[in-house]
Amino acid sequence: MEDFSTSKADVVPIIGLTGGLGSGKTTVGQIFESLGIPRWDADAAGHTVYRMHADLRNQVLERFGQDLAVMEAGHCVDIHRALLGERVFQDSEGLAALNQWVHPLIRDAFKTWIQSLSPSPYVIREAAILFESGAHLDCHQVITVSAPVPLRLERAMTRSGLTQEKASLRMEHQWTDAQREDCAQHRIDNGSKDLLIPQAMAIHATLLEQLQ
Repeated sequence: MEDFSTSKADVVPIIGLTGGLGSGKTTVGQIFESLGIPRWDADAAGHTVYRMHADLRNQVLERFGQDLAVMEAGHCVDIHRALLGERVFQDSEGLAALNQWVHPLIRDAFKTWIQSLSPSPYVIREAAILFESGAHLDCHQVITVSAPVPLRLERAMTRSGLTQEKASLRMEHQWTDAQREDCAQHRIDNGSKDLLIPQAMAIHATLLEQLQ
């Protein structure tokens, strides 16, 4: 298991925020951000690592195909992530290899980010595969966002333009809501009639009390 610890982990409590595809975890993260809590989006960070790390780009091109290269002035500067996603989610071994390459880079980026922060009662570490990647080991507590699978599929298809088949395939590579709920300390329901702000604010109040 990788070491996800940071030198500030004992000073700034890290609250994990997770949820599967289409759960609405980013919306929840933005609510905490509006309350003044710094938020780290691991999924967004994952979009930048390819541009920042040439070695990673070379590994991806060698493993998944040279046609994934995004070229500028004759040089590969990025990876076509949508096309990469289509390939890795049909290749379990390839997905595992990609995660082994990418997760340490995201971990290092998180360390750099948390070191740059001003004092805060806690920070949010948002990641769709928080448990699957082992990043939860660095978290003091975890919040998971749950929603009915049909609604999650609908959201994923509308937001990302995925077909139902592709969205379902990606969900199959993530933990289920039940698995996340078994391991998390807090749950937010994000069904069609659930109100997110009151739930987030209640958890925020609890965390402030517990982390004093």
